Amino acid sequence: MNTKKIEFKSSTGDSLAAKIDYPDGEHKACALFAHCFTCSKNLKAVGNIAKALNKNGVAVLRFDFTGLGDSEGTFEDTNFSSNVEDLVAASEYMGEEMSLPSILIGHSLGGAAVIQAAHKMDSVKAVATIGAPSDPKHVEMHFESKREEIEEKGSAIVNLAGRPFRIKKQFLDDLEKTKMDKYIENLDRALLVMHSPLDDTVGIDNAAHIYKTAKHPKSFLSLHEADHLLMDEAYSLYAGAIIAEWASIYL
Repeated sequence: MNTKKIEFKSSTGDSLAAKIDYPDGEHKACALFAHCFTCSKNLKAVGNIAKALNKNGVAVLRFDFTGLGDSEGTFEDTNFSSNVEDLVAASEYMGEEMSLPSILIGHSLGGAAVIQAAHKMDSVKAVATIGAPSDPKHVEMHFESKREEIEEKGSAIVNLAGRPFRIKKQFLDDLEKTKMDKYIENLDRALLVMHSPLDDTVGIDNAAHIYKTAKHPKSFLSLHEADHLLMDEAYSLYAGAIIAEWASIYL
């Protein structure tokens, strides 16, 4: 891939690290990718999805949310709403430096974020989710054992994917006020819901709820035996290729 490292400013002024993956020759569309909870733009599956989209003439911007990966900021001061604002900031950067995104792609919690962010981006024609929860509150399962401490003391250290993160009560409060159904029902863009029936992190019932709530045009694709993080290269390349072909009729 022809990959360019860039940085752009978040709505709060932090510098967010990103990569733009360009196809050979002129690109026919631009996609914006939102990674999973506490992940980064460098997850192998994200690179594979970008590679597959590049083969179909789609340029991809992938970035680290505030406080994660190579981006500035403090994770404990972020929440789901700030992730949405980071996506809007990324879209604005794309509009200034390349082309506004016509495709939004979100993995896991990033899938919920792109559904909400799409409402703030007139350029977006198609939204694809991969292993997304139907409600951002789903992530609370990762720190349920620390919930009482968070509520009483205002924060707690939580072990996520083998790394310690401080979760503040404001994070829980933000999840509590997020109502996803209205964003799904009123998306007014083409929606592709991709999910593995064997996903033991975000159950496939989440995909069923998103699909049932959304209005047409909507599509569902089973990722067969893939795990939540699409560690098998075959599934991440497959997901990227399918997204590119599916989105082409809406652009």
